[in-house]
Amino acid sequence: MGDSGETVIEDGGGYGLPAGEDFPRPLDEASWWPVVAAGGAAILYVGVGIFLVSRGPNAIAPAFLGPIVIVGGVVGLLAGAFGWLYHGFVADYWSRETQEHGSRSMEFAMVLFLVSDIATFSAGFVYYAFIRAGAWPPTELPELLSWVLPINTLLLGVSSITLHIAHVGLTNGNRERFSRWLGATILLGALFVAGQIYEYYELILVEGFSATSGIFGSAFFGLTALHGLHVAFGVVLLGIVFARGRVGQYAPERDTSVVTVSMYWHLVDGVWFVIVISLYLSATIA
Repeated sequence: MGDSGETVIEDGGGYGLPAGEDFPRPLDEASWWPVVAAGGAAILYVGVGIFLVSRGPNAIAPAFLGPIVIVGGVVGLLAGAFGWLYHGFVADYWSRETQEHGSRSMEFAMVLFLVSDIATFSAGFVYYAFIRAGAWPPTELPELLSWVLPINTLLLGVSSITLHIAHVGLTNGNRERFSRWLGATILLGALFVAGQIYEYYELILVEGFSATSGIFGSAFFGLTALHGLHVAFGVVLLGIVFARGRVGQYAPERDTSVVTVSMYWHLVDGVWFVIVISLYLSATIA
């Protein structure tokens, strides 16, 4: 308490943002960046909805509006995520003490986020399970087992291995090994995204199969697009980790963000194998 009876807030230290003071006051550790990221994600979902209702003869929205809103949502999501990561990990990196408790807290927070992510994917799988309970196939299915599927599966599976090798290199104090294998992981993830874009091109523009092609189309594109967005976001996160590693950050005892991003990437990898088995193979073979 100050002489005038007002509460004096001590400087939190090490929680500044890229520009200006953290906000809102008076809590120095509070931040609007999660709100920005959540707002961007919400706008992204709205854009997808607008895109869906702008197609077909009974469209209720102009065709150009959906992509514009989607791009705005992606920009907001990435900007919020970058600011959030900067706030939590980068600002005053070397001036902060290494605290095992703080590291464990952030890892636990990532676990909670991943649990919510699993719940999101589970909702899509439950929807697909209801579809499979009826007559199958509901409509004529496109060619899902193309050459893209095994290549993309191999790319994502190997990326988890290269990421683990990179982390082991950091743990052993080998920064060059860390950067080299992390770069390989980013390349594999980017190739996966490129492969999924090509698959969408073949399905939508060549075969005429889209999210509006019946109940299976909505389930297929809902799950694969959600997963593809996670992979693209993971590539961005890995890119940030790579850039920080190249400027000399990270050490065997300072690798919290490497651990949390690795947890995210391995989950995304695991979800893909579930999608391949339940969506691609089950829909086509069963």
